[in-house]
Amino acid sequence: SQRGDLIASQPRDGKVLLLKADDNQDGRSDETLVLMDNLKRPHGLELHGEWLYIAESHAIGRIKFNHDSGSTEGDYTQIITGLTDDGNHWSKSIRIQDNYLYVSMGSTCNVCEETDERRATIMRFDLDGNNGIIFARGLRNSVGLDFAPWDSSLYATDNGRDLLGDDYPVCELNKIEQDAFYGWPYINAFGDLDPDFGEGKEELTQTSKSPAFG
Repeated sequence: SQRGDLIASQPRDGKVLLLKADDNQDGRSDETLVLMDNLKRPHGLELHGEWLYIAESHAIGRIKFNHDSGSTEGDYTQIITGLTDDGNHWSKSIRIQDNYLYVSMGSTCNVCEETDERRATIMRFDLDGNNGIIFARGLRNSVGLDFAPWDSSLYATDNGRDLLGDDYPVCELNKIEQDAFYGWPYINAFGDLDPDFGEGKEELTQTSKSPAFG
């Protein structure tokens, strides 16, 4: 928060905590408080102005947050509903930039073709949850996302698929561009066709985005 308190989520307990800043300089948080409870697997958090945004596994909500008192005010409202959380990757990560809310939504599986087109994507919404679009596709599970301080570009990690060996395919750091496709489930790493889903998808190696780092 603006006064140096730390806000953390506890997905399995359904809670969002406030760890007060170490004002007495003893090396520990001065107090731990429960800001929100009875949520469904909250994961991603974002402070923006007077709002605290919370990414539950099935919805994105927000509540007013007083930075001076370190407390919430008013009611918690889910502004995006109907997100799916079945399968392997249920967590949702969020970031805000230029009055847009970005939401990452991982795949249901290790490697498959999804029936819900929103899975394995990063989506973008207005700050009130309206006008949602799929911003980028082919991202198996981008839990980490943030904006670069040097040019405000969006970057996201992506966890590579399993069961192809200890060190392959590499996990990725991708520069996220609107309407771009990042390969999953057909292409791994730097243009390698997936052994299970890559057959007949050779043309995608020409158009899918390779990692910025992997």
